[in-house]
Amino acid sequence: MSQNEVLDLLSTAKTIAIVGVSDKTDRPSNQVARYLLENSDYAVYFVNPLIKELFGQEVFASLADIPVKIDIVDVFRRIEDMPEILEESIEIGAGAFWMQLGLRDEVLAEVARSAGLTVIQDKCLKIEHQKL
Repeated sequence: MSQNEVLDLLSTAKTIAIVGVSDKTDRPSNQVARYLLENSDYAVYFVNPLIKELFGQEVFASLADIPVKIDIVDVFRRIEDMPEILEESIEIGAGAFWMQLGLRDEVLAEVARSAGLTVIQDKCLKIEHQKL
C-alpha cells in the first residue's frame, strides 16, 4: 500500500479499534491510544478482555462487542494471535486491518484482502497519522 493510500485511509476513517491495548503506560499500544484520543477526531474503541476501563472509556472484550462499525482494526498482538483477530475483523465488517510496526504476514494479508479489507502491515498508526 502506498503512502498516499495510507494517508487517504486515515483521512477518511471515522472509527478505530485498538486490539491488544495495554493499561501499562510504557507500552506502544497505550501510547498510540492516548495519542489518538488527544490528537484526532476518531471515535477510538479499545479491545482487551483483561481490562475494563482505560482513559475513562470502556474496554471491550472483543471486536464483536463494539456497538458501531469499525473502519480500522489496529492490532497490537503477536502474529500467532492474528488469524483469530482477522477472522473477527471480517465478521464485523471492518474496513481495514492494520498490523503495527514489526508485524507482517503475507498469508494473513491475502486472506484479509480477499475478504475485502484494506491491509496495512509493519506501520505505526500514530506515526502515519502525524504525517497528515
